[in-house]
Amino acid sequence: MTEHQRERFQEGIELFNGGRFFDCHEALEEVWLEFSGDRKKFLQGLIQLTVAFHHLRNGNRVGAGRLLAAALKKLELDSPERALIDVDGLVAAVRPLEERIAAGEASEKAPLPQIRWSQTQHVRAK
Repeated sequence: MTEHQRERFQEGIELFNGGRFFDCHEALEEVWLEFSGDRKKFLQGLIQLTVAFHHLRNGNRVGAGRLLAAALKKLELDSPERALIDVDGLVAAVRPLEERIAAGEASEKAPLPQIRWSQTQHVRAK
């Protein structure tokens, strides 16, 4: 990642954790546009996760459920960015929410997971 891409990636994660999903989408998309292959797909998974939570907060459970399913598949892909965040922890936190949405039990007030920095590859905040 270039320095600018790293800054936007960090900003995107901070925005996600602050519940600012639209702004997170914009930050991550800027990085996503410059990548290709599995790297691009992995970042697309993070973006889809962000949009899913935006939909859930707006009461669109169907859209949220579809995007969560798509996001989880892409988050399994190999990407250097995978080492920066705790993907396994994120996926473990999202799966039960995906199941509650599918069962019609999740509400727009459901607590949402945070994206944690990896213990082995901690990225410093600005």
